[in-house]
This record gives sequence, C-alpha cells and structure tokens, in this order.
Amino acid sequence: MSYFKENIISRAKENSYFRRELFTGSESQLVLMSLNPHEDIGEEIHSGIDQILFFVEGSGKAIIDGSEIQIQENDVLFIRRGSKHNVVNTSSEKMKLVSVYSPPEHARGTVHQTKSQAIDAEQ
Repeated sequence: MSYFKENIISRAKENSYFRRELFTGSESQLVLMSLNPHEDIGEEIHSGIDQILFFVEGSGKAIIDGSEIQIQENDVLFIRRGSKHNVVNTSSEKMKLVSVYSPPEHARGTVHQTKSQAIDAEQ
C-alpha cells in the first residue's frame, strides 16, 4: 500500500500494547505505544534515527542527554539521532503515545504486548 490513513488519536487511545507498528514506509515508520503507570520506555540511543513522539494521553517526563523535561497530553517531542533518551510515565494512569521513526526502527508487523516482551525480542 502506498498510503496510510487513520484517526491516529483514536487508535492511540485504544492501543493497550507496549509497542505496535502501524505503518512502515521507505524513510519513516509510525508506531503506537502504551506505558503502564510508572513504566518507562527504557533508556536508549538511536544512532541513525530521529524520533518524534506525540503524547495523546497521560503525563510524565522525558530524560534526554541528562536533561529532564516534563511532558503531558498534546505535547510533541523531537529527539535527534544520537541522543540518549528515556520516557517515564510518572502518573497512575496509562500513557498513550505515537512515535515516528525516521528511518524505520522496527520490523513491519512488530507487536510487543508488554515491555518485557519487547526486551526479549531485542536480545
């Protein structure tokens, strides 16, 4: 398919999986994420990938290269390639977000129901 059209806010709010790839193009990728209360994505560095995060529900913090940034619903966060980063849901509610990777980071069809499943898949 040469295009993808979706109500991304509704899809993100409905998503209960830690990570779910929605669409992968030749230069970018759209992924949904859901963080449980007090869960984090996990500290990481994408050496050749820019990442854009759209926060649809919830609040928390991002730590980027040692700087802590408060995040909330409707925020967008652009993380440049090579930056050490983590996102932490500091609330008692789920955090829902949409991630755009450029270039793509995950295999087409990737679905990780939990963070531990995602960690196991990366090893």
